[in-house]
Amino acid sequence: MKKIAVVLSGCGHKDGAEITEAVSALIALSEARASYQVFAPDIEITSTNHLQGAPGEKRNVMIEAARIARGNVKNLADLKAKDFDGVVFPGGYGAALHLCSWGKEGVQCKVLPEAERVIREFHKSSKPIGAICIAPALIARVLGKEGITVTIGNDRETAQEIQKTGAHHEECAVDDFVTDREAKVITTPAYMLEAKPHQVFTGIRKAIAELVEMA
Repeated sequence: MKKIAVVLSGCGHKDGAEITEAVSALIALSEARASYQVFAPDIEITSTNHLQGAPGEKRNVMIEAARIARGNVKNLADLKAKDFDGVVFPGGYGAALHLCSWGKEGVQCKVLPEAERVIREFHKSSKPIGAICIAPALIARVLGKEGITVTIGNDRETAQEIQKTGAHHEECAVDDFVTDREAKVITTPAYMLEAKPHQVFTGIRKAIAELVEMA
């Protein structure tokens, strides 16, 4: 049975992991008969009120991620590539705010050190990396100079920023995915496009199946 790590950035698309994307990834991993362990950084952030869009109270990303993981979440600092066959990063603004600062600084963003370490460890070990929605921008920021190929759908502005990292961007429909077979990077656009939940799930399901097969 393949063992896959899933890195969440909180709970909720405006300030954490996009819940539909995260749950779709977990369901797809289970369907592919892979085991998984959820990880998240143990950091404090200012949450966003999802009804009003206004800043909320201080929350802990790891505690928030535990909502999706049914309590079974570990500190991102404890994730080591040697213990897993692959890793998946669901999207949501948390990936672009907490795992890196892409949401505020674009290509000049800083990456959370533990997130960068994990990405580089899996890449160096030639183990597949999956990224969903905006999370491919995080992967591009870390590995772009190696010329990897990713997708975030067809958002021209974001694609141009991604290409500034050195990465290549390929347009993709919501229910499909893009694989860089040499780098072992699998990406799917999900809610970077206007989409219905079943379309998001279809794309993620295909990407996860590819990742598990490659692991």
